[in-house]
Amino acid sequence: MTPGDSAAATGGSATALPRVFWTANLLELLERAAFYGFYISITLFLTDVVGFSDRETGVVAGVFVGVLYFLTPFVGALSDRMGYRRAMVLAFSLLTTGYTQMAVFHGRAAVVAALMLIAVGGAFIKPLVTGTVARTTAQANRARGYALFYWIVNIGSFSGKTVVPFIRIGAGLAAVNVFAAGICLVALLCTLVWYRPPDAPTRPQSLREVAIALGKVFSRPRLVLFILIVSGFWTTQYQLYATMPKFVIRLLGQNAKPEWIANVNPLVVVMFVVLITRLTKRWRASTSIFFGMLLVPLASGLIASGQLLERVLGPSIGLLGVVRVHPLVLALVAGVALQGFAESLISPRYLEYFSLLAPKGEEGTYLGFAYLYSFFAAVAGFVLSGVLLDRYCPDPKTLPAGLDAAQRAAYYQDASTIWLYFIAIGIATALALRAFAWWFEERGLGTAPSGQTRAQR
Repeated sequence: MTPGDSAAATGGSATALPRVFWTANLLELLERAAFYGFYISITLFLTDVVGFSDRETGVVAGVFVGVLYFLTPFVGALSDRMGYRRAMVLAFSLLTTGYTQMAVFHGRAAVVAALMLIAVGGAFIKPLVTGTVARTTAQANRARGYALFYWIVNIGSFSGKTVVPFIRIGAGLAAVNVFAAGICLVALLCTLVWYRPPDAPTRPQSLREVAIALGKVFSRPRLVLFILIVSGFWTTQYQLYATMPKFVIRLLGQNAKPEWIANVNPLVVVMFVVLITRLTKRWRASTSIFFGMLLVPLASGLIASGQLLERVLGPSIGLLGVVRVHPLVLALVAGVALQGFAESLISPRYLEYFSLLAPKGEEGTYLGFAYLYSFFAAVAGFVLSGVLLDRYCPDPKTLPAGLDAAQRAAYYQDASTIWLYFIAIGIATALALRAFAWWFEERGLGTAPSGQTRAQR
């Protein structure tokens, strides 16, 4: 059955989207709300509830996120062989169990085991939902289908992070896991009742074939180098979850809402990505990515300015005579918004440029691992975050007893130094991308404008 046949089978027109499309996207919205509500709190939970140090938290969280993204192509192949419905039931069963375990058991071994259940369950979701979108859309409505999917992902992310501060402040960090478990249980019930995906139209990939494809990616130095360069951008982007929650709460108190600050990123992306992509459609993909990367050190610089603004302007700044905000919050919102613009320049063109660097005729094989940057960036970003927080913005529980307010404040006076490291990473990443693009485009690789045939190898 082709995607067009799937649409016809549901009784819709050529451009109508069938019910299973909406069911899959509802499941995606629920999973994203649960995941991002949990994800924005993960480092706080691991340190404040489980008792890991900042450095240990960086390692545990980095491995968790890295494993999730690394497994995705493999569980995608497994889903094709299992059947989408059984795979979706398994995914939400694992997620519900993992989140519940984290809500109830706070020992280190139990939490690490729960994180691995969540990583495996989460790795199933994206290939299942994107696969359902592919199978239930035809040429006439595929672009609309993926646009709706992208919007729903961001709505789920935004809604989860909007609700979670009230749960964390009112009921504690462990209750955030109850929230995530409850949403995934609802998603599991929705799967059992409503999710009926069409059969796979092609022969499923085996796990051996996926492993061979991974080996092919690593046998191409230019692809590995490009992935590592882009990982520099995402290493900085992941600080929204690795560093920012602790940074905000340790400087502003438990009632601060870093979750809402992080929400500025998906809000900017949703509002501006289509416009930015349209305005830059005649640029080479490498040019769009490069200008996006130039914004990264500027964004980190804005965030780093927060403490300086506080020293100069005091603990609050008036905005338009209507509201007053803390200078640190203002700096963070501006920096996170700029990161959103950077993402809007980079993400839509990344796959295009990656496909131009892949061997001609084998783009599909290699694109399955285009998101390996998430693995490298997650591990590097969270581990580095743990080291920097320990050095410049330490866990209050590790400070000497008996300190007065001024003495405690002295331990945090250089907290914004953390963001100077990400300025350096952003500059290095942008320069590396520019050098990489020049080197390969001089040799006729990666030079085709969007929509045109690339140069022959």
